[in-house]
Amino acid sequence: MADAVQALPPLQDRHLVAIAGPPGSGKTTAAGLATKELNLRGVATGLVFMDGFHYDNVILKDRGLLNRKGSPETFDLAGFHALLDRLRAEEEVAIPAFDRELDLAIAARSMITADQRVVLVEGNYLLLNEPGWSDLHQLWALKVFLDTDLKTLETRLTNRWIGHGLDANAAKDRAQSNDLPNAERVIRNSIPGDLTLA
Repeated sequence: MADAVQALPPLQDRHLVAIAGPPGSGKTTAAGLATKELNLRGVATGLVFMDGFHYDNVILKDRGLLNRKGSPETFDLAGFHALLDRLRAEEEVAIPAFDRELDLAIAARSMITADQRVVLVEGNYLLLNEPGWSDLHQLWALKVFLDTDLKTLETRLTNRWIGHGLDANAAKDRAQSNDLPNAERVIRNSIPGDLTLA
C-alpha cells in the first residue's frame, strides 16, 4: 500500500487515500502500518479515522439506533464530508477520534498539519455505493479495499467483543446481530478499490 501511495503524482491539494473494508478486516492495523512506513520514507502522512464521527449514544438512543451503532446511519456523514473538504482546502485541521474505552467521539483529538500532504482515511463505508456515501468517491486519490471472508470476520469480531468484557455467547450475539450485517453490507455495496488487499 505504501508503494502505491508514494507513487501518486504531486498535487497542490492533499492526497486523500481511502482505506475501506468491513469491520474486522484489519483496516486500523493496515492504516497504522502504512502511515508509519510512509513517514519513515519521508512522505509526511496523517491519519484520520471515520469512527470520530460516530453519533453520541444519546442521539442514537433517541433515534432508536443504539443497537445498530456502527451502521452507516449512526455516523455524522455530513460532518465527515465537511472535514474531508477542509483537509483539501486548509493547511491545518483538527481531527476527532473515537475512544473505545469511553465509547464516545472526542473532538479535536489530533491535528493534520501543513506538512502532511498525504492523509490516509480509514473507515468501513468510504467506498459504499449508497446515497450520501457515494459523494465521497470523487475525493479519493487512491482507493484501498481490504477483502476478508465472513467466517474470518465473525471470529475476529467475536474476539473483539470478548476483549471488551463480554462473555463468549454475548460476544457472538453482538457480532452476529450488528457487526456481520454491517460487514455484509460493505462487501455487497462497495465500489471496487484501486488496490485490494486480502
